[in-house]
Amino acid sequence: MTGRFVPAGFVPARFVIVGIGADGWDGLAGRARTALLEANTVYGSARQLALLDDAVTADRIAWRSPMSAHLRELLTDHSLTDHSLTDHSPTDQFPTDHSPTGEAPTIHVLASGDPMFHGVGSSIVKAIGRDRVTVIPAPSSVSLAAAELGWDLAGTRIVSAVTAPPEAVVPELSDGVRILVLSRDGSTPAALARICRDHGFGWTTITVLANLGGPDQHLRDGLARTWDDAPSAPLNVVALDCVGPARSSAPGLPDDDFENDGQLTKATVRALTVSALRPAPGQLMWDVGAGSGSVGIEWLRASREGRVIAFEADAGRAAALVRNADRHGVGHRLTLAGPVPASLAQAPDPDTVFLGGGVDADVLDAAWDALLPGGRLVGNAVAVETQELFVAAHRRLGGTLTRLAPEHHAALGRLHAWRPALPIIQWVAVKPAAAQEDS
Repeated sequence: MTGRFVPAGFVPARFVIVGIGADGWDGLAGRARTALLEANTVYGSARQLALLDDAVTADRIAWRSPMSAHLRELLTDHSLTDHSLTDHSPTDQFPTDHSPTGEAPTIHVLASGDPMFHGVGSSIVKAIGRDRVTVIPAPSSVSLAAAELGWDLAGTRIVSAVTAPPEAVVPELSDGVRILVLSRDGSTPAALARICRDHGFGWTTITVLANLGGPDQHLRDGLARTWDDAPSAPLNVVALDCVGPARSSAPGLPDDDFENDGQLTKATVRALTVSALRPAPGQLMWDVGAGSGSVGIEWLRASREGRVIAFEADAGRAAALVRNADRHGVGHRLTLAGPVPASLAQAPDPDTVFLGGGVDADVLDAAWDALLPGGRLVGNAVAVETQELFVAAHRRLGGTLTRLAPEHHAALGRLHAWRPALPIIQWVAVKPAAAQEDS
């Protein structure tokens, strides 16, 4: 831990995070009240700090905007963790209680509802570790909403439009599904109504639950098809009781669901390809030669919290790719990169790689080298030259080769026949884990 001056007797602070609802002090249990009454310094939003009782004598410090930067500064000033060290001496910009007896100072932080549900508690624990954090939760906004609606929270899907655009709800839409959306502001309900209409869910019931738990709590409901654009109260949760087509997250969407110029992995092959890629939560995939983005988009639909970096050199296809991703509700998890192989070196190492168009030996080797140990690579080849490249890679690196040659029922004059598509060679390989490479 070089590069930072640490005064004698410095002890990293402890953090107590107290969840508070819109009902303020009256809604706090005894443990939360006791913690705040004993506090010397309390951080929170101006709205949260105003909810405290006058008996709380602590210094009240409102977050500056952006809050994330202010929080990083606070954690840096009071932490000795490696990832938060900076090359400066501690300053007095944050109140401290460094004790001459060596006792750790305690900093109190207010959070809305449950601090560990899309809250500041998760950020603080991730930054400094759970051993230095005490969390005193209040009911989360979704718990309050489910109680108000009579919904079983265990069977309700949760979407955040705070950390993602409202379109993030699209992959969750399906007949009979119940969704609770955490709104960014008062415009979110109208945006969700428009999205429902655009995707065939106009008969969905929308309920806006504003200022949950507070004295001015109020509900507004209606149908997506007739919802107006009037803004709601800024602090709200939106409930969607979906009515519309039954939709699956399994790969193989119709080709017409993707804007394209003809360069598209067709539905049958796409379904097999995404299955071969084996989407898993939280992974990063490279989509090399992404074209319309159909493979990466379907992979994201099947991979919660997964991310895709799409490499596409053609400007027109790249623009269509972005529109496709946004329309399918995964655009916030897809990053568009430039041509290969130049752009590969700038991207973080992937857990998974799909090689589509524009692959040569240099691109293949660069992708394989970047692939994390235990990672999975899938390549599709139509051109003979690319097929030969994959066959050679199979001899060198192992894996499996499969020839895909689907045929489709089509008209033949007044009758019908099976029309074959161009055959595709699919190479699938798993990179050995580090332990195996070293043996």
